[in-house]
Amino acid sequence: MSRLIATFFGVGNLRPAPGTWGSAAAVLVAWPLHGLGGFPLLAAATIAVFFVGWWATAEATRGQSDHDPSEIVIDEVAGQWIALWPLSAGLWFAGAAPWLFPYPGWIGGFLLFRLFDIWKPGPIGWADRLNSPLGVMLDDVIAGIFAAIIVTGAAAIAHGAL
Repeated sequence: MSRLIATFFGVGNLRPAPGTWGSAAAVLVAWPLHGLGGFPLLAAATIAVFFVGWWATAEATRGQSDHDPSEIVIDEVAGQWIALWPLSAGLWFAGAAPWLFPYPGWIGGFLLFRLFDIWKPGPIGWADRLNSPLGVMLDDVIAGIFAAIIVTGAAAIAHGAL
């Protein structure tokens, strides 16, 4: 079960670039979560995925020297969903139709998250160097926060708030 969760139901086994596949799958799952329960459901699911992913990563890598094998992508799911929080929250607070898919924002959130997850500047790289299951999860959470900040700024500019 831990391996199934850690690979996000096998998505992490796709090649090449399993992290990108994991992030893309996360976007595709985030949309129905938002549609069914708005931002509160996406936020609750993100928190649950973080803690379940931390456990699954620890179990899947127990006894291995590599604490972050490429097939483990549950961390990408948590981080990608955080990158989409501003979009989901904005739509939810605005009372927009729940199944609305504002593709420029969701694509931007996806691309920004992937940029920060690959680049690993500052605290993202620090978390990655923890070489532990918590570090595996934290570097993507921080990358998601970085992406969410830029998504928020871009949305403010695009919607004339700045």
